[in-house]
Order: sequence, then C-alpha cells, then structure tokens
Amino acid sequence: MTWRHATRDDLYTYYTEEFPDYVDDLPSFITATGPKQYALAFDHPHPVRNDDAPEKDFVRRDTRQTNVSGELQHAEFDGFDDVLNFIQHPARNDPLSGSEFALADPDLLDQPDPRPEAVYYALDNWDRPWVLLVDIDAKTIARKRAEDALPQNTSDRDDADLLDVTGILDADPAGYPYAFEDVNRAIGYGFEVRDIFEDDFDSEETMVVYSGQGVHVYLLDTDPAHRYDAQSREVLNDLLLKSYEIPIDPVVTADRRRVARLPYSLHADVCRIVQPIESTRFDPRTATPEFLD
Repeated sequence: MTWRHATRDDLYTYYTEEFPDYVDDLPSFITATGPKQYALAFDHPHPVRNDDAPEKDFVRRDTRQTNVSGELQHAEFDGFDDVLNFIQHPARNDPLSGSEFALADPDLLDQPDPRPEAVYYALDNWDRPWVLLVDIDAKTIARKRAEDALPQNTSDRDDADLLDVTGILDADPAGYPYAFEDVNRAIGYGFEVRDIFEDDFDSEETMVVYSGQGVHVYLLDTDPAHRYDAQSREVLNDLLLKSYEIPIDPVVTADRRRVARLPYSLHADVCRIVQPIESTRFDPRTATPEFLD
C-alpha cells in the first residue's frame, strides 16, 4: 500500500474512533497541562470571531494561564478529555472561547468545522525540564542523496527538479519528495542518535518516534546533568551534524518554542500513525490506521 493524503472523513474517523484508544499510551510527560501548548494545523483556514482578524490554518493554545509576573493562575484543560475534545472539534471546544480571537462557531458559518491535519504539543513543559528532541527528516536525506548522484553543482536547482531527474519522485511512494529507502535511512540514523545519547551522554531515558516522514529522537532524563540549555543544544547540534554527519534539523533541537507531532496522532500527508518504535526493523508501511485496513 502506497502513501496517500488523508481526507476530511479520514481525519474525523481517526480522531473520534481510533486516537482515543491511544491516549493511555502517551508518554508520561504529555498530559493535559504539562506541555505549555497544544497546536493544530487545519485542513482549511477557519475564521475567528473578530471579523478583522485573518482566518487561521494553524493555532496554538496555552495549557495554563499566568499573570503578568509569570505566576500560574489556572489550567485551560481540566483533563486530557478536554484536549481530546479540542482535537476532535477545534472550533466548538476552543480554550479561547471567551476571546474575540477564538475560532468562530461553525454553526454560525457557511462552512464546516475544521479538521486537524496535524496535532502538535510544545516541547517546553510546565512539569519537567525542556524536552530535548532531535528531528531527522527523510526529505533532507533524499535531497542529499540526489545531490550526490549528480556530478554537477546542484545548488541552484529546486527540490522537485532535482528529485525528478534522479528518479526519486518516481520511486515508491511515488510522487513524494523521498523514497522508502530515505525513510528507512532516517530510522537508522534515529537509532544511531539514541545510541549516542545512551553511550556518550549517559542517558537512561530515550525514545525513538516514527514521525510519519522520518523520526524524532528524545533524550528524556530530567536530572541536572541532562538539562540542556539553548547553548548546550547548539553544541549537540554541531556534534551530530559535523562529527557524526547525521542530517538533523538543528532548529528543532535548539528553539524553545518548537512544537512536535503528538505521538499517536495521524500524519495526514501520508495517512500513517506517529508512534514510538523499538528497532530499525520497523516498517513504516505498517503504521496504518484502521480505516485503511
């Protein structure tokens, strides 16, 4: 079975019928009010209540409110059921419901409720240190593989042209900016990073997550020795990129405002479930939701 984009019906079916069964499997640091934000990317732009504000195809929502001094005031979600309701029906369950910048009620519009094409959570967390995540993307690997396959300088060629002339666009999954071999290489790199964390950084808590088009690698130890600030993360980026030549996205590691795909959410571009994996033998083609069976 090849890749395909999820339809609106697919998204509704997954988040109402399948995703709730995965909530208890979420990593312990992903709670209703642990991550500082949840974020959704929509299948189409949706209006907000303020007529002068632009429509939104991506929103972030804080999980807790603070006063001007930064002191916590109250939680926006009483439990994960509230987060789930927001994911399933964003405009009807917007935490900003009392604000003119909340998503507009679809009952008052001539258009449907938006569907979440992607569900994210903030790596910065109220209950534990800033989560360290390394992102490895099959698209980056494919681009480098295409550049290496051509003898001439390719810096002035756009990705689509480069991938087309090297046959990558025609390889399975056809039409995507990578081949399955690039996804498999991303998975291999992910476990290499995990081993670096465990062997070189003495980490005891790591996790590799298939992200839909690559992997996310987590270092989850919370002791003082593993609390990496932005400067330390830049050093880590240099180590992985230059010493180990692993093609990571350095911005994800070092930017405190970054969000990551929520484990067990659906990657709508490929209709695959984002999920923790245990081995390089993992086959991403098996990460299928039930609606595809």
